[in-house]
Amino acid sequence: MLKTAESVSLAHPDKVCDQISDAILDACLAEDPYSRVAIETLGGHGIITVCGELTTRASINIRNIAEEVYRDCGYHEPIGVTVNVVEQSPEIGHGVDQDGAGDQGIMVGYATSETPECLPLEVVLSRRLARAMGRHDGKSQVTLQDGKIVRILTSVCAGVDTSDVTLKEAAEALVPYLAAGKTLADVWLQNPNGEWTIGGFAADTGLTGRKLAVDNYGPNVPLGGGCFSGKDATKVDRSAAYMARRIAVDYLKQKGAREVYVQLAYAIGVAEPLMAVAQVDGKEEAVVGYDLRPQAIIEQLGLRRPIFRKSAEYGHFGNGFSWDA
Repeated sequence: MLKTAESVSLAHPDKVCDQISDAILDACLAEDPYSRVAIETLGGHGIITVCGELTTRASINIRNIAEEVYRDCGYHEPIGVTVNVVEQSPEIGHGVDQDGAGDQGIMVGYATSETPECLPLEVVLSRRLARAMGRHDGKSQVTLQDGKIVRILTSVCAGVDTSDVTLKEAAEALVPYLAAGKTLADVWLQNPNGEWTIGGFAADTGLTGRKLAVDNYGPNVPLGGGCFSGKDATKVDRSAAYMARRIAVDYLKQKGAREVYVQLAYAIGVAEPLMAVAQVDGKEEAVVGYDLRPQAIIEQLGLRRPIFRKSAEYGHFGNGFSWDA
């Protein structure tokens, strides 16, 4: 069986936008834990545009936050920031005020015994390579055949200073996973399009929520709701997806399972889920023993804290968050 997964560096244009959106969320939560936030960021060619809805008592400077994140991601040239943010619709807010879900959706949680992170091996390995790219625009990809590496692909934008790039060491650490008889030279494809020196917003646009498979469990596990970044936890796209992961990990450990899928479905303005089921090694059962109302999820996982920018870097699962426990 062949399986492939990709990851991207924290300086990839889409990840820069994810981090800006979540940094704005964190800044609001730091002052007002009950902030309602739905922020989208678009970046490209000298301009960052921040748009969305924000209802908060916090006093924040969105332009400064966007510029700071941009610099933190390794970019130093001047960047323009345009902001178009309004308050949350009162019709949406009404349902959330009554403890209802902030939107409808079907959220998927997943866990596997394949790795200590309870994630697919191809996802874990591709992330290791992406982390080794430092603060440079880049992508990684790993292909497995029957659990062994048959192809590694990395593309990294190399500027003047590459002292933070540790790809050689990261790739060498993957040698134990290589298919029999293969060497790194056999399987590792590096910058196949040739020299890459123009990256980030100078070369491409970025957008919040465009790397959904990277943020979740890779392309071999079904996706449920929308993106996570820029959304406070009243949006079940985020909070219920995190809870579904928590349940999947719990079931995996409690039942000694090999693989667990969890699906939670919600209606906007309604607190209780419309569906809560788990597939444990292919056998379906109802999810029981959890309070799955949005406010209960928020309290259980501690989702009113400013913890979200970190989740926007290298995936929302398998990185030691409260929903991975």
